[in-house]
Amino acid sequence: MQKLLLLGDEAIAQGALDAGLSGIYAYPGTPSTEITEFVQNSKYAQEHHIHSTWSANEKTAMEAALGMSYTGKRAMVCMKHVGLNVAADSFINSAITGANGGLIVVAADDPSMHSSQNEQDSRVYGKFALVPILEPANQQEAYDMVRYGFDFSEKYHIPLLLRITTRMAHSRSGVEIRPPRVQNEIHVPEDLRQYVLLPAIAKKKYKNLLKDHSSFAEESDQSPFNFYINGADKSRGIVACGLTYNYLLENYPDRHVPHPIVKIGQYPLPRKMIEKLADECSEILVIEDGYPVIEELLKGYLGRGLKIRGRLDGILPRDGELNPNLVAVALGKPDTTGIPAPDLMVGRPPSLCNGCPHIDSYLGITEALNGFSKGRVFADIGCYTLGALKPYEAINSCVDMGASITMAKGAADAGLVPAVAVIGDSTFTHSGITGLLDAVNDKSPITVLILDNEITAMTGGQTSPGTGKLEDICKGIGVEEAHIRILKPLKKYHGENVRIMKEELDYHGVSVIIPRRECVVALDKRMREKFKNK
Repeated sequence: MQKLLLLGDEAIAQGALDAGLSGIYAYPGTPSTEITEFVQNSKYAQEHHIHSTWSANEKTAMEAALGMSYTGKRAMVCMKHVGLNVAADSFINSAITGANGGLIVVAADDPSMHSSQNEQDSRVYGKFALVPILEPANQQEAYDMVRYGFDFSEKYHIPLLLRITTRMAHSRSGVEIRPPRVQNEIHVPEDLRQYVLLPAIAKKKYKNLLKDHSSFAEESDQSPFNFYINGADKSRGIVACGLTYNYLLENYPDRHVPHPIVKIGQYPLPRKMIEKLADECSEILVIEDGYPVIEELLKGYLGRGLKIRGRLDGILPRDGELNPNLVAVALGKPDTTGIPAPDLMVGRPPSLCNGCPHIDSYLGITEALNGFSKGRVFADIGCYTLGALKPYEAINSCVDMGASITMAKGAADAGLVPAVAVIGDSTFTHSGITGLLDAVNDKSPITVLILDNEITAMTGGQTSPGTGKLEDICKGIGVEEAHIRILKPLKKYHGENVRIMKEELDYHGVSVIIPRRECVVALDKRMREKFKNK
C-alpha cells in the first residue's frame, strides 16, 4: 500500500476521497480548516467533480451535506467545535431524519483554547443527538474511520460524528492509504417522507432511533477501534479515549502498560469491555481530552460503587488539553514538568500585521468616539479581535460569531447611544445579517463597521462569501443607502474617515460603514504569485 505523511486533518480528507466522497461542506475554523482545503487542492477531487467550495456558515454546510446525503451520495461536513453550536439545529434533527448516502460530521475540538473562545467537548453533542461517535487515536485511525464511518452510516441510515482535537488535527504521521472506491449513484430515499419531520413522523423515527441504540452499542463492542488489553496489575484499570491512548503509552518506553486498558475509539461505550474492566480492577482511571464525559457516565453506568478517577476528582486537571506528563502524574509517576521560564523571557502576544487595514479603521473609530464615555464598541470573531490588545484597546467585547451587531443593538436599546459594532466581512455573512435586520426593524441607533479585507483572513485567506455584495446585502435588509458609507482605511484618508464616522455616530438610526482594503498578507501573496508567473 502507498504510505503518505499526513496531518490528522489531511488523513480525514484523504480517507473521505478514497471512500467515495461526493461533496464536502464547511466554514473555515481552526483546527478543522485543512480538511476542506486538502480536498480543494486535490487533483483527484477536481477530476471527479467532488464539491468543495466554502459555505456561508456551519448551519448551511450541515444542511447542504444532509441534502447530498438525501440523494444517496456520500457527504462530509467539517467545523470546529463552536461551529457545531451554529449547526446544532440541523445536526440534532439529522439523527431523526437519518441519512441515505453516508454522512459524517467532523467536529474539531480545541482543548486549552489555542484559538477558540471555549473548550467545549463535541462528544456531548453526539450523546445529545444519540448518534454514534468516532474518535481516532492516531492519523491512521483517522483515515480508516472515515471509510468505516461511511459504511456504518449507510448500514444504519444514521449520520456519524467524527471528533478530533487540535493535537490530532495538526500533527503528522505516516498513513497507509487504500484504493479509492467509486462514488455512489443518485438514489433518493425509498420512503419519500423520511426527511419530513412533522410531529407524527418524527415521533415514530425517534422511537426507531432509540431502538437502534442497542445495535450501536453492539457495534462498539465489536469495533476495531475499541479493544481490551489485559494487564497483570489489577489495582487499577484504565480507560483511554482517542489521542490520550498515546499519552498513556508514552509513559512506558516498551509500550507495555502493567494495568488492564480499554482503549476507546467508538461510542456508545463498549459495555462488555467496561464491565470486564470493572469486574477485574479495584478502581478505574479515565483519561480523556475535553470534558469528563466518560468519567461521569461510568459513575452511574456501572452502579457498583467502584472508584472512578479522572478530571472530576482532580487526579487530572479539569481544564486544558492533556499531555504525557499530566497522565504520568495521574499514574503516580514523577512530575517531569520543566522549570518555569524566567521573568526575562517576555511573552509575545499576537498582533495585527504591519499595514493591516484594520489598524486604520480602529484608529479612526477611536478618534471619532473621543468625547463619549468608554465601553461602546462591540466586536466579533476574526483577526480584528486583536484590536482589544495594546496599543489599540479599541473594542469591548468578543463573544461569538455575529454577536457584535446584536450586542450593540441591545446596548442601544438600553440607552447606551451611540453604540458601535465591529464585524468582519466573512463573519457578517456568516451570522451578522440577521442581527442587522433586527436593528433595521427596530430602527436601533447603532453604527456598524463591516471591516472588509475581502477574504476570511484569520483562518488562512479563504474566499469570503460577501465579497462584492456587502452594500447590496445591507440595502436589501433595509439600511438607508445614504447611511451606507464606503471608506478606504489608509493614513492619508484618516481625517476624512473620522469625519464620516462622526457623522454616522450622530445619526439616530442604523448606519453601516464599510472600510474596504485588501488584507496585506493576501496582497503580498497575490503579488508574489503575479511576479512568479511572469
